[in-house]
Amino acid sequence: MGPDIASPIAEPADLQLGWSRGLSLTSRILAVNLFVLALLGAGLFFLDSYRIRLIEERQSAARTQVEFLVRSLPLVAPDKKGAYIAAFGEKNMSRIRLYARNDRKLLDSFNLGPPTYVFRDPEKEPIRKIAARIIDRIFDFLVLSPELEAFMEPKNDIRDAWPELNNNTAGAAISYVRFAPDLTHVISAGAVSTTGDFYILSTANERDIRLFVRAERFKIGMFFLLALGIGILLSMFLARTIVRPLRHLARAAVKVRLGRAQEVTVPRLPSRRDEIGLLARALSDMSIALRQRIDATEAFAADVAHEIKNPLASLRSALDGSERIEDPALRKQLMDVAKADVQRMDRLISDISDASRVDSQLAKAKFEPIDLGDMIEQLLQAREHRACDGDVTIAFARPRRTIATVMGEDVRLERMLTNLIDNAVSFSPPRSVVEISATLAEGEVIIRVSDEGPGVPENEREAIFRRFHSERPPSENFGKHSGLGLAIARTIIEGHHGRISVRDRVDGKQGACFEIALPCAASSSQ
Repeated sequence: MGPDIASPIAEPADLQLGWSRGLSLTSRILAVNLFVLALLGAGLFFLDSYRIRLIEERQSAARTQVEFLVRSLPLVAPDKKGAYIAAFGEKNMSRIRLYARNDRKLLDSFNLGPPTYVFRDPEKEPIRKIAARIIDRIFDFLVLSPELEAFMEPKNDIRDAWPELNNNTAGAAISYVRFAPDLTHVISAGAVSTTGDFYILSTANERDIRLFVRAERFKIGMFFLLALGIGILLSMFLARTIVRPLRHLARAAVKVRLGRAQEVTVPRLPSRRDEIGLLARALSDMSIALRQRIDATEAFAADVAHEIKNPLASLRSALDGSERIEDPALRKQLMDVAKADVQRMDRLISDISDASRVDSQLAKAKFEPIDLGDMIEQLLQAREHRACDGDVTIAFARPRRTIATVMGEDVRLERMLTNLIDNAVSFSPPRSVVEISATLAEGEVIIRVSDEGPGVPENEREAIFRRFHSERPPSENFGKHSGLGLAIARTIIEGHHGRISVRDRVDGKQGACFEIALPCAASSSQ
């Protein structure tokens, strides 16, 4: 991309970046979109709270069941208690055990009917089940789930082997949650009868809790992966539509800065109507304007060199000749030529200096209301005092005050008017009249400077405003004008958002009429 150029202008506070200043725009776009998706992925961890609620509900149900049994079992006939316990266990998918006060097991629903659950050996399950248990352990670790004890059937199945049946109040149930070998939940609950004669223990392998959590986790995971893929694609699309054109624009700007190509084409992106398109067209217009200004500067420099060489050559010739000529009269004549060349160079350099600075000075100038009527009147009084117009008369149709008021910079506007009047006087024959008028029309102040000279041919009416273009009358001394007066005047007028043109006189007489249109101060302030 080329070396950076340090800018003396401080970066605005609202545009400064913090820790992310080292990241590319593509990385930022991707990070923002993925952060939103990460919040969605966090829903996987909230499943743990739902699992906890499910376990609590199942524990509560198990305690309710054994409390119901300890109250209802005394009402059942002794010969029907076994069938009652077996039916109750089958209905609730649990294993019901009845223990006597002396720890001996009296009844077991698994001995009275088919088992309602069977623990599965994890070593014999397929690989997908093993992977599922690994994922279960990972999520249990990430959500800081408490480690549960492994459920083990006691070798000697007596009441005292079950903590659920110890230290509990008569009629109140105690429940426990443990892990089966395949990491499914085993919920047990125990209660003692109000008389203390028997104990009830209920155990159930609640496999659906783990299976439900796995199913929901799979759904959320698949949706998250789908959203992740879409988010990445959209991020890349957004980065492509923003970053790629910006990179092209940056490369073109670097080429313009380095000047490695005579004509650098900045893509305008005409099909885009967003901010990127506006930026591309603005940069393209800026590069075109910059190239035009560079070309104009180069042409101006070449013209300056050419214009300065002429008086320098004449001056050198005069000085070389004065060294070889002994005749005092001829030597004086050569010295007069040398003095004229020096004056011509001084005038030329002064005009060149003004022409080169006028653009930059106008850009920084503070415009104020200026009455051009007053300015022209004072300018003509000063010229009359200096008697610089010879036998040419200048007539000014003075408008009412404030009619010809414009927003501008007084020194530059005075220079513009002086150049136009000087030009008109220089082309006017002896005892002729230069007419000046200032009027207001359609929100513009119109100034006309008319002379009685030879006029300007139509094919020359644009060329006369070019720098160093000088078609002088034959009677004028050579080198009296630099050819920059009209060019400077036009630059000043355009810097004041006006325009200048030359045409035939409106009254049909011979001569040229220079017409200047500047925005009226009243319309400019609206």
